[in-house]
Amino acid sequence: MLTLHVADASPENAVLVDGALLAAVGPYEELAAAHQDARLRRWPGILTPGLLNPYGPELLEETYHPDPREADAYGTEPITGERAREILRADPARLGASARRGVQRLLAHGTVAVAGELRGRAAQDAVRRAGLAVGQRPPNLPGPPSLAPAPLVLLPGLVAGGPARFAVFDVPDRAALVRRGPATCVATVVGGRLVYRAR
Repeated sequence: MLTLHVADASPENAVLVDGALLAAVGPYEELAAAHQDARLRRWPGILTPGLLNPYGPELLEETYHPDPREADAYGTEPITGERAREILRADPARLGASARRGVQRLLAHGTVAVAGELRGRAAQDAVRRAGLAVGQRPPNLPGPPSLAPAPLVLLPGLVAGGPARFAVFDVPDRAALVRRGPATCVATVVGGRLVYRAR
């Protein structure tokens, strides 16, 4: 079934999804008229190609993402540094679940690709299962590892026949996305599947 995605602040960048691929990219009015049988998903904000986070290893192998059931002991925010190493050394089985929760956090920030060499199987599996693309790191990393690195790295533009991989942010334009950051993500699509939707 075809699905037409459009964001209110960028109707000129609507996408028609057919399985894991983009069947068409263009103005919403044109795509809607040509594909009246498509299911419609309307979002607030802007539809973008999604983000590349250059800190794959740091966020998925060197950071502990606590399970919500561990909030009393570890809180709810990612844990880094020596404390993360201690937690993961004490129970290496936690690495897989932590990597999966880390991927979910990345998806909630509009990330559709990660960069950096993932050495551990747990992180590799989490990335593969989620369908995240793996890219090359920029030559100069922008700062400390973060779910919202600055500057943001947007992927190249969406094209018909390309992978159905994109993110929608509840902002009026790209300048606002840069100012307000990727926590404004309302939807992330990878492989044609809606893998994150804000509540």
